Amino acid sequence: MDSEGTIADTVSSPGPEPTPRLNEDLALALALLKRRDLTPDTLEQLGQDPAALKSRKVCVALAAHPRTPRHLALRLLRHFYSADLMQFALRPTVAADLKHFAAEQLVTRLPSVTLGERLMLARRASENVAAALLLDKESRVSQTALNNARLTEAAVIKAIMRPNAGAAFVEVVCHHPKWSFRREIRLALLRSRHTPLARALEFARNLPPPLLRDVLHTSRLPEKSKSYLRTNLKERS
Repeated sequence: MDSEGTIADTVSSPGPEPTPRLNEDLALALALLKRRDLTPDTLEQLGQDPAALKSRKVCVALAAHPRTPRHLALRLLRHFYSADLMQFALRPTVAADLKHFAAEQLVTRLPSVTLGERLMLARRASENVAAALLLDKESRVSQTALNNARLTEAAVIKAIMRPNAGAAFVEVVCHHPKWSFRREIRLALLRSRHTPLARALEFARNLPPPLLRDVLHTSRLPEKSKSYLRTNLKERS
């Protein structure tokens, strides 16, 4: 929902402050949505109730209900706040395709969300969102994303190999207490043009000579660095 407001705002103007009766109705709606035996028709009817849809909690619970029609869940998700999308994508009971859609919505919004929101997402969001933030223009965001517990080795390698991966990001990965010790990530760093020579030497030192030769054959390291590594390789042989 971000700047769009609640989903109900797309079809009606903001009303007065919630009344006790409205609060009671919303509480009943939330209690109803905890039931797993609701029919799709009942959920569809709730999804057409402007009063109910003024509640973020109702919208999230409705979209997450296992029997909510997919088209309704997708419509609701398009108007979620970023924090609600993040929490939705992390719910273990939500269908995989809806989680994926919520993550896509977040990734699409990243260029327009605030620094504070990006830091929050980098810290807590799903793998896909954290991966998209690895190359954020703000170093604080990319460093926070590297520490996201859901981030995978494959996502870090993909970011390293991206043409727009900058020297600052590669430098951080080279010294990261977790990722810099992973063999496959070291191989990726040896293919990056931004990896400092000192780190490249350290990473190359523990690789079998045949593997290092293959890596250097496709590496984008500066020629001076590759020449130094080849000389070191000959000395080892």
